[in-house]
Amino acid sequence: MGELSKDDPSIITLSMPIDYWDYLGWKDTLADSRFSARQKAYSHMRGDRDVYTPQAVVNGSAHVIGSDRAGIEGAIDETEKTDGVMSVPVSMSVTGKQINVSVAASRGGPATMHGEVWICSISKAVPISIGRGENRGREITYHNVVRNLLKVGDWNGSANSWTVPLENISRDGVDAAAVYVQDGNRDKPGPMLGAAYTLLH
Repeated sequence: MGELSKDDPSIITLSMPIDYWDYLGWKDTLADSRFSARQKAYSHMRGDRDVYTPQAVVNGSAHVIGSDRAGIEGAIDETEKTDGVMSVPVSMSVTGKQINVSVAASRGGPATMHGEVWICSISKAVPISIGRGENRGREITYHNVVRNLLKVGDWNGSANSWTVPLENISRDGVDAAAVYVQDGNRDKPGPMLGAAYTLLH
């Protein structure tokens, strides 16, 4: 994730640590049950049972092993050929104590596309000491860790904009934000339609 983010700024990577390995005796302090539910929802929408770690879900549809960089890059190329995927221009800027989010109109007209707009609080780099398992004793840096998710609104295919108070996404260690427009909803996530990323300080 770190290499992809650094080498290609046009790729927005988000780490969403899952919590279903906590029973093994070492709790991932960044894990969130919402991320585990999201991974399962993707699996359900694809119609498979492929839930594993590390797993990369690319553009909301394809999945590959998270450590397989070539596989991730191939999935990016493949999924971007699909109609609508990452076709909607999204922008985000920070003004004073608020974040401004703008989503352009869909190219085929308002009736052809719709989705949900979500903003993520992000910690760009978080070093974690691993207590158990195959990486026990190592310190691993998690990159672009999502610390919170907040639904901004619904997008109906027409140009729209929203403002989000910075205090709604700020917390210790949060130094960036990403916004994305996704087809479907939280329980039935579809393809990513557009996204943007910005540093907060």
